[in-house]
Amino acid sequence: MCKKEFRMSFNSWQSYWKFSRKITSDTRYIYDDETSNFINEVLRTSDSRKKTLKTGHKLWRSQIGSEIRTICNDDGIEIGEETVPYPKNRMYPLECSANEGRVNPKGIPYIYLATDWETSMSECRPWIGMNLSVGQFIVTKNLNVVDCSENHSTNPLYFDLKKGIYEPNSEEREKAVWAHIDKAFSMPINTNETQAHYVPTQVIAEAFKTHGYDGIIYKSMLGKGFNIALFNMKSVDMEKRSVFEVKTLDITYSQTS
Repeated sequence: MCKKEFRMSFNSWQSYWKFSRKITSDTRYIYDDETSNFINEVLRTSDSRKKTLKTGHKLWRSQIGSEIRTICNDDGIEIGEETVPYPKNRMYPLECSANEGRVNPKGIPYIYLATDWETSMSECRPWIGMNLSVGQFIVTKNLNVVDCSENHSTNPLYFDLKKGIYEPNSEEREKAVWAHIDKAFSMPINTNETQAHYVPTQVIAEAFKTHGYDGIIYKSMLGKGFNIALFNMKSVDMEKRSVFEVKTLDITYSQTS
């Protein structure tokens, strides 16, 4: 008699939201069974979302600002100035004093990149007239990453006028949870947010890192491309740098209340 393979499933399509509330405002460092089970299920279902970034793959990273370099003639006399991008070391995160982000805790540097240069600049949220230093990086070895963006275009809400909020089947629950995870990573950082808002995505990222992944892919909400956060800065090497000036911004609005 064949035994059926037992597969866990997320308890609810709202499991990410419950995890987020729990780890933000209740127990952060010691996990109860519900939190541990959620993280384990995220790791189990991540296997089908594994992607490989191959050696030589190009990625981009932008920083607001540039530098001025003095131009001298053959006699060493200053004859002008030119705008140049930041030096190579400035295009990487600070190793000893990394700021906190959606993926990395404070003091632990991860490198945030994008799949195209326009998205990398959009993630900086610049204003018209600003200069941006843009670096093109290449992947130095094959990297295994989790693609959280698979269900990004969905906005799952399981509600029926007769039944109210209800639970779908396990496959739909999994899609909903991963859509919520991607949106949590993708949400633009608000400078007014408290540090606690970063904790849920940082915990998930650390679980991925411990599980052997090299980074995370998630959809950008500020550009057309995707963001990639790599746990090891040495996984990429910068090939070239350029300076771009912001000429126009395309901003649209919709009333939410």
